Amino acid sequence: MLINKQKVITQKVNWHNNYSVDLYIKREDLIHNEVSGNKLRKLNFNLQQAKAVNASEIITFGGAFSNHVRATAAAGNIIGIKTVGIIRGDELAEKTRNSTLRFAERNEMLLFFVTRSAYQLKEKSKEIQDIISQFKNPFIVPEGGTNALAIKGCEDILNDKTEKFDYVCCPVGTGGTISGIINASHSSQQIIGFSALKGTFLKEDISRFAKKNNWSLNTDYHFGGYAKINEDLINFINEFKRIHDIPLEPIYTGKMLFGIYDLIKKGYFRPNSKILAIHTGGLQGIEGINQKLKQKKLPLIL
Repeated sequence: MLINKQKVITQKVNWHNNYSVDLYIKREDLIHNEVSGNKLRKLNFNLQQAKAVNASEIITFGGAFSNHVRATAAAGNIIGIKTVGIIRGDELAEKTRNSTLRFAERNEMLLFFVTRSAYQLKEKSKEIQDIISQFKNPFIVPEGGTNALAIKGCEDILNDKTEKFDYVCCPVGTGGTISGIINASHSSQQIIGFSALKGTFLKEDISRFAKKNNWSLNTDYHFGGYAKINEDLINFINEFKRIHDIPLEPIYTGKMLFGIYDLIKKGYFRPNSKILAIHTGGLQGIEGINQKLKQKKLPLIL
């Protein structure tokens, strides 16, 4: 619906000439000016379905810095359907909006701030049910956007041009993007997910949606858990941008590329193989991340 396939390019990266593998990056971050990467892939068929059922609004969930909330607000505004964001943390209601929430409101998203205990229960919570009941015919998209329609959208990340790659690498948050990639892959390809979260529980989530077994989940490069960052990661991201002119964010793509480079050095990938890394966007979140880094007196992401 909003995807500009002509803008999505695949770039070869030549940082590791001493290693007998070829690394390419598929720039899903270029897919749209306002709604980039896997967030738009996940929303694509959800938006179409919302239109098909004449939904009065799209209701979704997220934290204060949620790229999914931001993307939903922008996409809804572009196609002319109202959006509602149920945001974790009722204490945020009276605080100055951060860049993500300001963007959402500029795109006419109606925000509701709920207690963290209610948010944990999602639609089962009376507090959230009372919000949803205010709307006549809402179309509900889950936190992070992952559902069957999202998986279908993410299957379009791979195509006939990606068949030549031996490995396809993808950052993992909820498991939706990698599930679509697995389903669209060739059985001869190895799909590797790099978890942004601590723990192995995402394997179960991926298994619910993935239709093939040619995948693995690497949990060695989460840097302590979701949104955890250190100077090594920041320096890697800044050096990567300086050399290749490709920006990365530290929650997902930065950690994935850090992991890929480390595995290349360790000889993990077969000699003479071709690796495709999926850049899933999320660059709009760097502003908020830099605010936190400044408070911690850490280097900023350039």
